[in-house]
Amino acid sequence: MATQEKKPENLQTSDEHSIHLSNPNISGMKEDILYHFNLGTKTHDLQTMFGDVKFVCVGGSPVRMKAFITYIGEELGLAPPGTDHPNICEGTDRYAMYKIGPVLSVSHGMGVPSIGIMLHELIKLLYHARCSDVVIIRIGTCGGIGLEPGSVVLTRRATDSCFKPQFEQIVLGKRIVRNTELSDDLNQELMECAKEMNEFNTVIGNTMCTLDFYEGQARLDGAFCSYTDKDKQEYLQAAYNAGIRNIEMESSIFAAMCGASGIKAAVVCVTLLNRLIEDQISSSHEVLVEYQRRPQKLVGYFIKKRLGRKA
Repeated sequence: MATQEKKPENLQTSDEHSIHLSNPNISGMKEDILYHFNLGTKTHDLQTMFGDVKFVCVGGSPVRMKAFITYIGEELGLAPPGTDHPNICEGTDRYAMYKIGPVLSVSHGMGVPSIGIMLHELIKLLYHARCSDVVIIRIGTCGGIGLEPGSVVLTRRATDSCFKPQFEQIVLGKRIVRNTELSDDLNQELMECAKEMNEFNTVIGNTMCTLDFYEGQARLDGAFCSYTDKDKQEYLQAAYNAGIRNIEMESSIFAAMCGASGIKAAVVCVTLLNRLIEDQISSSHEVLVEYQRRPQKLVGYFIKKRLGRKA
């Protein structure tokens, strides 16, 4: 039987700031090495490097996250076109990290294990840097359910493959369940930005997070398939009826870890196809590139508005 995780009584916080570490061991460490970022509390002045961060945007691809920091740098007037932004994590090939002004852009790889490792070190980085009032937004791509390709989905809550709004993890042989609700206030703020932009369809819905791209997402085109097209259609229709509007592979642990750390978070993903119609992405490269820019444009608009810049 799974156990609903209780919030620890003694949270480690950066003063009265909003970053919480549910780990009393951190305060007693002489040095905290953020191994997969190639950063550490003794080797780097994390507060000087990252203390002004207010917006963290994460996504699977290092190339996409470098493109985002280039885009936001130009949008905020902090970097001229063509500026080359250095990878802060250059000493490792696990993740890539870029920063300009109050915006941090970090890649997280593909799937729950990869983003989970990254989030542990990212949350500790923000804690050590004594950041406050931070917003973390995952931007990415997904498969839509009942939506036209190119639609942007803001995740209300992440569900597992059985449509349960929870993230379950095995800790010391025990099943621990964490909540996967995301910030309603932040979603409403992003939706208002989308309405002001009026450039593409944007909806708020539940997101199914799976551990696999093929069978786990009811595709018929993997190396293995133990079900029929009829089975697939019934499953995806049941997901739609449960309020699920898209499928991806990171939202559940993202929502759970940000929530446990007291960080406002959102997931903003663009649909590349409607899974009720097809399994394989058939749009042209040019169309897909334009789709992938949509979450960046919406989040960029949101950041500019938050900073009082002309949108």
